[in-house]
Amino acid sequence: MRLIDDRKVYNAGTRRTIASMRNGYQICFCLLMTAVLLGAFPVVVSAEGRIAERIETYPINGRTGMELYLSIGERGPKLGNTRAIAHTTFDLKWTRKYERRGNACVLGVAKPWLTITYTVPKPSENLPKAVKARWERFAAGVLAHEKVHGESILQMVRTIEAFSVGFTVDDDPQCKKIRAELTRRLAEASATQRKQGRDFDREEFRQGGNMHRLILELVNGD
Repeated sequence: MRLIDDRKVYNAGTRRTIASMRNGYQICFCLLMTAVLLGAFPVVVSAEGRIAERIETYPINGRTGMELYLSIGERGPKLGNTRAIAHTTFDLKWTRKYERRGNACVLGVAKPWLTITYTVPKPSENLPKAVKARWERFAAGVLAHEKVHGESILQMVRTIEAFSVGFTVDDDPQCKKIRAELTRRLAEASATQRKQGRDFDREEFRQGGNMHRLILELVNGD
């Protein structure tokens, strides 16, 4: 029996959602290339791999709900003509071992090394008491929204694990065909996860949706 080690990057993904602001700015969930580390969730490391979550922030200014929201539109990460409220990204690598069994190739080990990063806005100054209370509700709602995307990413990884370990391709003694077939299946799993994210964002940002209500509460309470 011959073992072939294969540790590579599978994907680095970003959840994106677009919503319009009344002042003409557009707000989206998109990739922020530079951010300040705020904190990290516990890292789970086991024989099956590692799962880690962390939070990063970008600074915004303002002492009213509208000023804070406008600052998001001005300071959030750019994606074309849009700006970010928050986003979820992930970095996923795999440790794989392919085993030659006779004339077949079997994927005997598939361990994920996953880091999920939530990027959210953070006021750079102390807020008046009433504004602070509204901001904290808004910020908690935004992070909860992103955590749903994080759970979707984690579920995708578990799905990939389930079909990867023991995956076998006959007539593949050099373990080449199995890699192409695995790549195809990974793409299908990723497409499913992205669709789930788009559907969730559409529901959250619709008129009367959860994120829509959070935004209105923040800006209309002044």
